[in-house]
Amino acid sequence: MPPLWLGLFIGLAWAFDRLFPGLATGWAWLVPAGWALVVLGLVLMGLALVEFLRNHTTFIPRREPTAFLQHGIYRFTRNPIYLGDALVLAGLILAWDVLPALVLVPVFMALIARRYIEGEEAGLEAKFGAEFTEWKRKVRRWL
Repeated sequence: MPPLWLGLFIGLAWAFDRLFPGLATGWAWLVPAGWALVVLGLVLMGLALVEFLRNHTTFIPRREPTAFLQHGIYRFTRNPIYLGDALVLAGLILAWDVLPALVLVPVFMALIARRYIEGEEAGLEAKFGAEFTEWKRKVRRWL
C-alpha cells in the first residue's frame, strides 16, 4: 500500500535527521516552506478524494474503478494523491532541515511509479481505451 511506503520514507528521512544532525542548515525559512508543502500535499489528496467520492469510484490501488476521473484536480495531474504524498515527504524533509534527505523524494516517486502507477494506468487503458489514452496524452503523470 502506498501509505506504508510513504511512512517508510518519512521514517528514513527522520532517521537521516537523527543520524546526521550536523548537516542542518539552520535556515529559518525551511520550516514554513516545508509545512506549506505538507499542507499543499494534503490539499491535493483531499481534492482527489472529493473526485473519487463525487464519482462513486474506488481510490484503493489495484481495485477496478467504476468511473474515469478526468475533471477537477485530474485536469492538472494524473496522480494527485501520489503527488501529494511526494509533497508531504519533501515538506517534512524541509521542515526538519535535513536537505540531503531530499534524495529520497525522487526515489519514492520512482518506486510508486513502478509499483503502482504503471499497473493502474494499464488497467485504466484496458477499461477506458481511447478516452484514457487521449487524457494521458494531455495530462502529465506528476505535474
